[in-house]
Amino acid sequence: ELQQKAEETELLKMELQMLETERVRLSLLEEKLMDVLQLLQQLRDLNISKRALGKILLTTLESCHEPQPEGKAHVFEVLDTLYRELTACELLQSQPLETAQSHQSLSNPLVISC
Repeated sequence: ELQQKAEETELLKMELQMLETERVRLSLLEEKLMDVLQLLQQLRDLNISKRALGKILLTTLESCHEPQPEGKAHVFEVLDTLYRELTACELLQSQPLETAQSHQSLSNPLVISC
């Protein structure tokens, strides 16, 4: 009986470790998603054209279309690539520093960067 309890405890520890790993992964994914949404908001405020935004999205999807299994890592890769494409947008590059800082101050204070 003691052996069985020890095995159950070990299984619960492993499950807890897996849950913690998943929590961290989801937290990183949420942070990247918030960054992408903030950039999209800034571009909307700068009146980016739908054509330009569509081109950014298509470029992102094309660069992430390499044959690989669809899954958790692929979703993060797409978000990360979209983030890089958005930050390279000329409208954001030409935006004055004060405007960029004011947008950052409007971001959700509950989101904590890792």
